[in-house]
Amino acid sequence: MASAQFPKPGDHQFQYGTAGFRMKADLLDSVVFRVGLLAALRSRRLNGSTIGVMITASHNPPADNGVKLVDPMGEMLESSWEKYATNLTNASTDEELVTTYTNLVKETHAFDVTPKVVFARDTRASGSRLVAALVAGLEAAGAEYQDYKLLTTPQLHYVTRCINTKGSPHAYGEATEEGYYQKLATAFKTASAGKKFHGEIIVDCANGVGGPKLQQFLKYLPPVAEGGINIRVVNDDVVQPDRLNYNCGADYVKTNQRAPPSSHAEKMQRCCSLDGDADRLIYYFIDNDDTFHLLDGDRLSTLAALFLSDLVKSAGFPAEKLRIGVVQTAYANGASTEYITERLKLPVICTNTGVKHLHHEATKFDIGVYFEANGHGTVLFSDVALKRIWKHEPQSPAQKIALDTLQACTQLINQTVGDAISDMLFIELILAHKGWSPKEWDLTYKDLPNRLGRVEVRDRNIFVAIDAERKLAEPMGMQAEIDNLVGKHKSGRAFVRASGTEDAVRVYTEAATRSEAEELLQKITVRVREYGNR
Repeated sequence: MASAQFPKPGDHQFQYGTAGFRMKADLLDSVVFRVGLLAALRSRRLNGSTIGVMITASHNPPADNGVKLVDPMGEMLESSWEKYATNLTNASTDEELVTTYTNLVKETHAFDVTPKVVFARDTRASGSRLVAALVAGLEAAGAEYQDYKLLTTPQLHYVTRCINTKGSPHAYGEATEEGYYQKLATAFKTASAGKKFHGEIIVDCANGVGGPKLQQFLKYLPPVAEGGINIRVVNDDVVQPDRLNYNCGADYVKTNQRAPPSSHAEKMQRCCSLDGDADRLIYYFIDNDDTFHLLDGDRLSTLAALFLSDLVKSAGFPAEKLRIGVVQTAYANGASTEYITERLKLPVICTNTGVKHLHHEATKFDIGVYFEANGHGTVLFSDVALKRIWKHEPQSPAQKIALDTLQACTQLINQTVGDAISDMLFIELILAHKGWSPKEWDLTYKDLPNRLGRVEVRDRNIFVAIDAERKLAEPMGMQAEIDNLVGKHKSGRAFVRASGTEDAVRVYTEAATRSEAEELLQKITVRVREYGNR
């Protein structure tokens, strides 16, 4: 039996979370084998549609790895299937695995068709070993599969959607890495024609797969001497595995609120950081007084909403024809929410943390903008919006220019999932159109100082959040203690939630000053640790 090569490790319990399965790589062999079985089953349930599998641990340390499934349109795995993934990976013996899988075939009403799966991995040293486990699972399930080797996570999402939409009216692009580069480059050149970029941008690639992929993409853009964008890639070492995400990358910048030591940025120079699998993006700069300025997912979201709102109006669309909305989580800075609702006059929805939740809510708008504060997000255009945008007849040269740019944006933005490379190009396009430096972007509103903490506990699941994760229902009594601590700080706000990607609890705090936000974080962290380790 094929599964005998990949026995479940001891009594370890697995749980499919926001980012699939993610943990120490040496625990994952049995998990990845069984994900191969599940991917094939998911394809059969969808009558042979191609399912994607990505092996990555994103911003986690090099010793970790993970695996997640991608549904046919490039979206995250349907949430109702997460329990199937969890049950299958926790089957203790080969016999129990066979029984569980057989029952899932019946429960899901899978079709008797040949399943199809595509997969890729990031640059982690454990990746090739886990690919072997995945292939064994796919072959055991009788699946046809294609290995796309090293890709960013967004590229795998892109490929999956391209395959499933080929030949349809909603064809997304060519299902190759080159097709991805060509689509983005063509749209970027169209949308930025005649615009001037504000000097050099430093792009920190977290020593992950995004480094070589960005370097490859730059070959599709005009050279700097011909007016092309000037991108300097740093932290693109994928030869030394231990350097992945070490003192660099989007998570480092967001969590520590300082530039990576290796960025070597000059004052007022705009910089951005990707994460290990290139689906997160964080901007930042250091001003003339050596003060660090963070431009995180909230800033990406507000800038995107501002630009798209202006484009829609300039192209001559009535407000009711293209309704724009923004989706945030509890991590969004309160100042950003106020800016969107009061200044931009756009609706905001707050939802649970996790891209799948934001993505779902964003589909309720004609143009839905969503970014988690950590820099993971994108813009969604509904089918109705795309039809209207591409059929719209401009009434003046100015409307034509705005419409051309809006149409190019629908091609530039990777709508399957947050894509750091695509998002960076979109942000650079906006700054070029507005003639803004990072300082002018930063001045659109003033963030409330905030801090983010991570607390390891015995069982993260005892922390049960409600109200879009802004309050705790359990442990009993803890929310009252949080409210009491928050009430002692001006402009105080805080929440506690179990991580969706690792065995830890997240603590977020805001206050009028950085020192107060830090003090609030430390006090709540103590209480989380006490409750979580009883």
